[in-house]
Amino acid sequence: MIKVSQRVEIPEHEIEWQFIRSSGAGGQNVNKVATAAQLIFDIQASSLPDFYKQRLLKRSDHRITQSGKVIIKSQETRSQARNRELALEQLIELIRSVSRVQKKRIATKPSRAAKEKRIQKKKQQGQKKALRKKDF
Repeated sequence: MIKVSQRVEIPEHEIEWQFIRSSGAGGQNVNKVATAAQLIFDIQASSLPDFYKQRLLKRSDHRITQSGKVIIKSQETRSQARNRELALEQLIELIRSVSRVQKKRIATKPSRAAKEKRIQKKKQQGQKKALRKKDF
């Protein structure tokens, strides 16, 4: 079981792993060993609470496909085990980020002093440019 929070856990069988060759520099090791880890997690088929599922599916993240699967590819290190850990950490962080409820933003208005300061700055800029003009 993979612990996401105190109440939420994901069974390991719900996560599908694929190991592929990493791209980029690395010499012979890159050509021989499949060190990159690709994690595939189906949101709808998972045992996550409905609250988490709905929030994940609504989220606009490039790692979440239209069909509701999370695909995370990790190829940062030369170790397959470490790449696997990194991909798992990213999945856990993605799920945790959905559980946090953001504070509602309160719209504010600029103060009178701020408005006056902005207008003074604009007038100053206008005068500076006016002085640059050549009179014929």
